[in-house]
Amino acid sequence: MVRIAKRSDPRKLEELKKKIQDEVYIQNAIQRIAQTLTNQLVREEKE
Repeated sequence: MVRIAKRSDPRKLEELKKKIQDEVYIQNAIQRIAQTLTNQLVREEKE
């Protein structure tokens, strides 16, 4: 299957470039990912 890339939104790209330079944003993103993974693992253990 061939995937075709969507057109890039220059404003969105600029916003994301700024966010990845923001240490607090990155720390919060990592925390959210870790929490999501933990919740999934706990749910799997209960099943």
